Amino acid sequence: MTEEATINPDGTQDMGGDTNTMGEEDAGEILEEAIGGLDPVYYLMLGVIVFALVVYLFRKKKSEVDDFFDGMDGDKFNLKLPSQVDEYYAVKDKCLAAGWKPGMAPPPGQQNTAKPDGHHRLLAQALMKRCISDIPIVTHIQKESPGMNKLYSQSMCSVKQWRSYQAAEALVSNEVDEVRAEADEVEPGWSQVIWKQAMQYHTMLKQKHSEEVNQAMSVASKRKTIADQVAEAKKQVADAKAEILAAEKAAEELIKAEEREKGSKKSVKAEGSMKKGFLNSTNKK
Repeated sequence: MTEEATINPDGTQDMGGDTNTMGEEDAGEILEEAIGGLDPVYYLMLGVIVFALVVYLFRKKKSEVDDFFDGMDGDKFNLKLPSQVDEYYAVKDKCLAAGWKPGMAPPPGQQNTAKPDGHHRLLAQALMKRCISDIPIVTHIQKESPGMNKLYSQSMCSVKQWRSYQAAEALVSNEVDEVRAEADEVEPGWSQVIWKQAMQYHTMLKQKHSEEVNQAMSVASKRKTIADQVAEAKKQVADAKAEILAAEKAAEELIKAEEREKGSKKSVKAEGSMKKGFLNSTNKK
């Protein structure tokens, strides 16, 4: 149906009806037709792209977190057994070659009177050195174990870090068991107390080392104090010599100044005498 046009007093012309409403309805219909005409494949492709983007961002973030936790500890769990382990087995091989058999301990009451070169004594000393050398890594794992288990339970450590800790823990646990087994071969029942004894010896050696370090530092401090005192005494002597030289130089300068002053006075006196004589001779004429 054709709508009538209205002529305004200023000469403009309005069309009947709401043109704005019609325009919005037309735009909505066009958009619905466009959307309805899209192939579902496009929706699938869009979903795949969004999913791939999310996976990429997640992996990147996880990698950054893993690198962060790896960098926090570094090589904290990159542990190695001490050289005393191999040294013990070398001693054991020599004793076995010489006829020693596991479990051959000295008769009761003669453990401390065994010959210094006896198999039992050699093996006991080598095993105790091994056990004492193991104390630092054993205490390290014992100290780190609660924290690592807590971090792992809260997913706050990387897989690499956790596996590194597990490997270190297995290494130390196996070493503890091997030492106990070797202790029973050297002397039956020793496995029950060997680690306690090793800890006591380790503490004693640590204290002794600390005392030696403190003593060395004390001696060095005393030497430095003496050296400082000697240097101060030498400085005082040098300063005293410098003051004496300065005084002597000042005295020489004073003497020279007095001599110059005396010479200047004599010159002035002589000049005055000459002028007086000249005037007297002139008056006589």
